[in-house]
Amino acid sequence: MDADDTVTVIIGKSEMGQGVLTALPMIVAEELDADWSRVRVEQAPADAAFIPAGSFVQLTAGSNSVRLSWLPLRQAGAMAREMLISAAAETWTVDRAECVTEHGAVVHPPTGLRATYGALVEKAATVPRPVVIPLKDPKTFRLIGQPLPRLDTPAKTDGSAVYGIDVRVPGMLTALVARPPVFGGSLVRFDSARARAVPGVRHVVRITGGVAVVADDFWSARKGRSLLQVEWADGPNATLGSMSLREDYAAAAAEPGNVATSRGDAARVIGHGHAARAVTADYETPFLAHAAMEPLACVADVRSDSCEVWVGTEAQSWVRKTAAQITELPQSAVTVHTTLLGGGFGRRSETDFVAEAVEVSREVGAPVKVVWTREDDMRHGVYRPATFNRLAAGLGAEGELVAWTHRVVSQSLLDRDTPYLIRDGIDGTAVEGAADLPYAVDNLEVDWVRTEPGVPGGFWRSVGHSSNAFATECFLDEVAHAAGRDPRDFRRDLLAAHPRHRAVVELAATRAGWGSPLPPGRGRGIATHESRSSWVAHVAEVSVGTDGEVRVHRVVCAIDCGIVVNPDTVRALMEGAVAFGLTAALKGEITVSGGRVQQGNFHDYPLLRMSEMPAVEVHIVASTEPPGGVGEPGLPPVAPAVVNAIFAATGRRVRSLPIRATDLREV
Repeated sequence: MDADDTVTVIIGKSEMGQGVLTALPMIVAEELDADWSRVRVEQAPADAAFIPAGSFVQLTAGSNSVRLSWLPLRQAGAMAREMLISAAAETWTVDRAECVTEHGAVVHPPTGLRATYGALVEKAATVPRPVVIPLKDPKTFRLIGQPLPRLDTPAKTDGSAVYGIDVRVPGMLTALVARPPVFGGSLVRFDSARARAVPGVRHVVRITGGVAVVADDFWSARKGRSLLQVEWADGPNATLGSMSLREDYAAAAAEPGNVATSRGDAARVIGHGHAARAVTADYETPFLAHAAMEPLACVADVRSDSCEVWVGTEAQSWVRKTAAQITELPQSAVTVHTTLLGGGFGRRSETDFVAEAVEVSREVGAPVKVVWTREDDMRHGVYRPATFNRLAAGLGAEGELVAWTHRVVSQSLLDRDTPYLIRDGIDGTAVEGAADLPYAVDNLEVDWVRTEPGVPGGFWRSVGHSSNAFATECFLDEVAHAAGRDPRDFRRDLLAAHPRHRAVVELAATRAGWGSPLPPGRGRGIATHESRSSWVAHVAEVSVGTDGEVRVHRVVCAIDCGIVVNPDTVRALMEGAVAFGLTAALKGEITVSGGRVQQGNFHDYPLLRMSEMPAVEVHIVASTEPPGGVGEPGLPPVAPAVVNAIFAATGRRVRSLPIRATDLREV
């Protein structure tokens, strides 16, 4: 807080479009009673001060920014407010209990005395911190719950916003790296003569991950890299292919896995005639790339006694740790400057591109920006794991759900960096959204079969929830159909013990006009999922042409994310989740042949076009519960809502993604 009445909130979370640079200052400003027009925001460097209580890293992931910051930021704002009141009361020699705050000022109503925070801040800094920090009654909130304009919009509009790829520092060079084309491959030898002959190329250096061409500018580095003569050893993954991987996954599903959840005896009920009817199905999801709009980029400046890094990152702590390990400097000697992120989705929680920049800078003795082209990231990144899901359900004589089994076949994400988080042989990211099935069923078993395909897996928006919601919500629709039940009513009955979950199902269905007539050829589908302490339901309205092409006309969303800081941000994130989820459902697929990713750019890894975007309605459940996450929870129900709508429109089940027109084309 400054004498000119400016309040600057320094945020330890990364801004990648999800609105934390507005939502988190709103929380502080609310308790502080700040003048919102005087509030500014900055992104924090890597520092232990910005690691939330209960965590061990400075990380923006798991839709936890508001969830983890809600109470600490309220307390920070309230503490400052109380200290300002004490400063005013001492200055005026009045009873502090008679002082109130409003719009960036302390007021003493009995005398009419008034002082802005700027006038009090110097004295307030010397006042003892209060032992008891009274928080506002939410009924008195004037900022929280309001659709305030985002603080980062002006800079993004006028072009002054700085993303990782925008960073320039004095003396900076630019580098592109040639990497093994096959997962797990290695460098044998290279000849750099032709690359060095390109005007602007300054260095060609070998680093851990390949060969870096360092030049005055991007285009010189790119041309130099294209002229490198490199011999690679392909390694054990040279024969890896999508078809064989799919066969391996299906074979793995025939074997029992490590049990994540078990109650009753689901296998006996389903398999030994104890259920009146058994329903079975297999569901598959592919590898997916993150495909963030901004290409990966990192600037590093390594000196003998320090290292500076400028990067759009989701994981400041891991960037600092990586740079310290490479330079053999203490982490305290590494400074991380956080820029804006042009999309993250989990990809920028990785530090592979950071490590390259640090290595190259160390080798050439100058600041270096390493840039990954779209093709670099598409072919050398990390991917949402492919999954194979084998499900079975048992129905009673009255069509009631009596048993459910779900076998998930996928790779481990935790084993690479945090194996200590694997409990009893279960990687929680592989079974989240499946092991905690919310539907009432007496006999339930969910197990996980681990398979390691040789394709590097990474965290992708909503992680395991995206695949598991597709399998569970589509299969539940199949079970409802087998029971002769309406899919909405079936869900509603099975969620009797989960009122918040049930409420979003009812809200989405009601607002979508569930059960009302639709134009010929259209169908409605519903899906719901809980993740990151938020509950979401989607109803999709879909038609399928005679050529098998799917058109999503409308998506109605209902979300219960607890108390809402900025409803405009919640709506935007839900709309974005629909677009992201439809891209994955209708188009997204990374395929592998000869150990190489076949896709390279948006021509063969297409995204949803504006003309394909449906009308989206977002309905937010009013709540006084603590905030839940929003950035990820809107994604998991998208694909199953669409697939269930396809069945309603055509009578055909889709059990693997992406949805293919060839599977739906009329014969």
